[in-house]
Amino acid sequence: MAELGLRERKKQRMYQVVSDLAIGLFLEKGFDAVSVAEIAAAAEISKPTLFRYFPAKEDLVLHRIAEHEGEAARVVAAAAGAPLVALRQHFLDGLERFDPITGLNDEPDVLAFHSLLYGTPALVARLYPYLERSEDALAEALGGHLDARLAAGQIVAVQRVLARENWRRMAAGERAVAVRGDAVAAAERAFGLLAAGLPWLATPEGARG
Repeated sequence: MAELGLRERKKQRMYQVVSDLAIGLFLEKGFDAVSVAEIAAAAEISKPTLFRYFPAKEDLVLHRIAEHEGEAARVVAAAAGAPLVALRQHFLDGLERFDPITGLNDEPDVLAFHSLLYGTPALVARLYPYLERSEDALAEALGGHLDARLAAGQIVAVQRVLARENWRRMAAGERAVAVRGDAVAAAERAFGLLAAGLPWLATPEGARG
């Protein structure tokens, strides 16, 4: 069991190293100007090995946010109270610590990554399966029925729009500290609208639907 754990850690390190290397090349030269062969050569691995880790070129970038794919579902699963209350607090906590996934982060490397992600059509297109998997996981955590799937779509969309708005202001040169108050107010309003439209998720029984 310990050996298996060691192999898994090595595998995760490989994912991280290759992803970071690829993102560095993309930021330097542009996503379309960098070939998979160039990335494999820089990482000193073969193309078949690279594709075993990353099935598509776009996945080299999206790996950086992959850990957030089931985040909303995990928050709901761990919540002792109302699902929407837990999700709202989780998003507000992210704003408080300037979590890049909320869009409220003005560090140069984060801005560069988001510019690459949102400014590359192939990456934007690849985001849709990521969002669908996030919705599916959240829907299951909310009960798995049709109402749960409809709610999950709305919640994931709200989080995405809030993050994009925060990133838009960061990209325009505003400082995260200065924007945080507006970002919190927008999140409070958005989750308030969700609660009004999805009242069954604003109660502790909501996750059991």
